[in-house]
Amino acid sequence: MTTVEETGGSWWRDAVVYQLYIRSFADGDGDGLGDIAGIRARLGYLRDLGVDALWINPWYPSPMADAGYDVADYRAVEPAFGTGEDAAALVREAHGLGLRVILDIVPNHTSDQHAWFRAAVAAGPGSPERARYHFRPGVGDAPPNDWRSVFGGPAWTRLPDGDWYLHLFDSAQPALNWNLPEVRAEFESILRFWFDRGVDGFRIDVAHALDKDADLPDVGGEEEAMLAAAGGDGHPFWDRDGVHEIYRGWRRVADSYAEQKVFVAEAWVSSPERLIRYLRPDELHTAFNFDYLGAPWDPAALRTVIDASLSTMHAVDAPATWVLSNHDVVRHVSRLGRPLASGHSLNDLPPHETLDRALGRRRARAAALLLFALPGGAYVYQGDELGLWEVEDLPDDVRQDPAWRRSGGAEIGRDGCRVPLPWSGTEAPFGFSPDGAAGAPWLPQPADFAGVTAQAQDGDPASMLTLYRTALALRRAVPQLGDGPMEWLPAEPGVLAFSRGEGFTCLVNLSDAPIALPGGRVLLATEALSGSLPVDAAVWLTDR
Repeated sequence: MTTVEETGGSWWRDAVVYQLYIRSFADGDGDGLGDIAGIRARLGYLRDLGVDALWINPWYPSPMADAGYDVADYRAVEPAFGTGEDAAALVREAHGLGLRVILDIVPNHTSDQHAWFRAAVAAGPGSPERARYHFRPGVGDAPPNDWRSVFGGPAWTRLPDGDWYLHLFDSAQPALNWNLPEVRAEFESILRFWFDRGVDGFRIDVAHALDKDADLPDVGGEEEAMLAAAGGDGHPFWDRDGVHEIYRGWRRVADSYAEQKVFVAEAWVSSPERLIRYLRPDELHTAFNFDYLGAPWDPAALRTVIDASLSTMHAVDAPATWVLSNHDVVRHVSRLGRPLASGHSLNDLPPHETLDRALGRRRARAAALLLFALPGGAYVYQGDELGLWEVEDLPDDVRQDPAWRRSGGAEIGRDGCRVPLPWSGTEAPFGFSPDGAAGAPWLPQPADFAGVTAQAQDGDPASMLTLYRTALALRRAVPQLGDGPMEWLPAEPGVLAFSRGEGFTCLVNLSDAPIALPGGRVLLATEALSGSLPVDAAVWLTDR
């Protein structure tokens, strides 16, 4: 067994990281909510899957107005998830299995129940406590400016004393004032708190939003344009140049440790050129490749995104980080099973009636081999390895996403990709909670999860789980994979073909007809082969 200490090096450059949405991964105490005990019980599964690290969504104390992204205390663990001792045991046990641990940090805003915000409300207008956030008087009875919340409605809420406070997301998530040195010092202290406890890195929530124009000017224009990713100081709150000095400070904190500590940015920006500004050698290590996540199942579009990503990342010697799904977007089985589409939410996609789930799963298998063959690192969202789809028919009364609530149901929200995992058995809760558990899963699981549980797929050579395990084992065993060079090869129209160093070839058939296979030994294929590669299939070949 390889421990973390034995892996060493710049592990993050080609790591496969498993995103673990704690509420929905595994329930250890039977209350219907995932927790640290559930994670610890499944660490062997993650080791056997073949990933290198875990990214755990927020586990801090929270009123859960936004599933933990409203943090009340950054130095503790939510009691519903466990204790600080449980967290320490998880880090220790994961490291013993060769798995690194990345936490989520939420620096753009706190919970309205955080001690700082409660003090700000109590202190009154003009107080030093309110300077930690963005408080302003209104314009008559109107908010201070025209900014809108990502979750719908105004980005301002008024207190009884007349002051308004800014929240780019839910009203329970007041935005911090990062122009204040006290805020910067506090978060550097939080980083050290968890680094000192063995955590290996952080995923940074809304990394592009911390710096805001101190004058808080109107944006103007339509709401959709206002909230779209923008680059440069022309926008008052997205991707402003001032964020970079913040992250230089964070990098200095990380680099002060003998063990390598890393950051991955959730930065929704307008171009790869803007993204790599976050990845300069004295800033963050990696960033999610959302252009790739949003690309349609189209060879030209995919090749364009891959080329742009690799060429721009090379300019700052950063690895690309590929991702297909996460807790904020429609699962890729459901995206790829629709007519050509590139949206992230159900509101952006063709209607449910157009979904061909079998097609989506077939394309998802091919997308997985493409993902794991590309240079750099990769993220697997929990359930990707089971081929899970978006649960689109959740009853309205169980939906919890604030986007659903604040939009009055106009925005369907993200609950459908957060349904608890099916582990075993033939009916809910499918092993998510212990036998005889008193609490039902926090979101209901569909009956047809019975066919895709981890237990049902274990040992099945044709299952998605077997495909993932085999691909990740080969990724470790084949030296050409991971970080390193890539070269496109001549191919028929509609086919992506590339080599990774000497002797390794990946082919993905996105055309409308089978294609002849070139010479070479098949390492892994997503479908049965008989001299040709079927449509919507992928294969790894070697000449050795």
